[in-house]
Amino acid sequence: MKKLMTFLFVLAFLNSFSQARFISSGRIEFERKYNQHSQFEGQEEGIWVAEMKKNYPKMVTDFYELRFNSEKSVYKLMKENPDNKYLWMGKPNESDVAVKDLAKGTLSIQRDVFEQTYIIQDSLRQLEWRITDETRTIAGFECKKAVTRICDSVYVVAFYTDQILVNSGPESFSGLPGMILGLAVPRLHTTWFATKVELIEPTPGQLFPSQKGKKATWQQVSADLNKAMKDWGRGADRILWSALL
Repeated sequence: MKKLMTFLFVLAFLNSFSQARFISSGRIEFERKYNQHSQFEGQEEGIWVAEMKKNYPKMVTDFYELRFNSEKSVYKLMKENPDNKYLWMGKPNESDVAVKDLAKGTLSIQRDVFEQTYIIQDSLRQLEWRITDETRTIAGFECKKAVTRICDSVYVVAFYTDQILVNSGPESFSGLPGMILGLAVPRLHTTWFATKVELIEPTPGQLFPSQKGKKATWQQVSADLNKAMKDWGRGADRILWSALL
């Protein structure tokens, strides 16, 4: 009897380890936090700014989901947070969705920018990640820290786990040897961290959402925005970086 109990314990342990070690499909919930008072950086702390800070919360939180298997991933807003009160930037759009075809190495993102809806169709971003020795536990998974830059100078910090063997993550980010469960872009005062991982196989419908809009590449969207905001000054950079995440 004792040998049988020992055998069953070892079998349960190995089964648990195997499930945790070789996840290739599922669903991840992400919590995105944004410091919207950062929009007042560089402005004088006058009556108007003080009143806006008083009436609008410093931090807003929204919830996203990433459904994935070994070939595709789909990232989108779960639902708008009714407790949020947004300033003029940071409000999520339910129509925004990022689809990565991991087998083909392509990306398709529907994104509203001003009055234009884009379908950004391009190759998966080739970012130069530098993996460090720092680790952090996120949603029960041990993650390694990696850093890169976008738009030449915007620093990005990611935490990925090789326990989920899918090369994806929130927004358009990927390119690490595992799933990105944590992301921070300090210049945009925004973070994304996983709060739950579920071993749920996505349906074909969930992996093939309908998308519509003006088809463009990353370069075309960047050029359109630079042209539209050429006289906007300092605030234009933040809008551009947010659109190109």
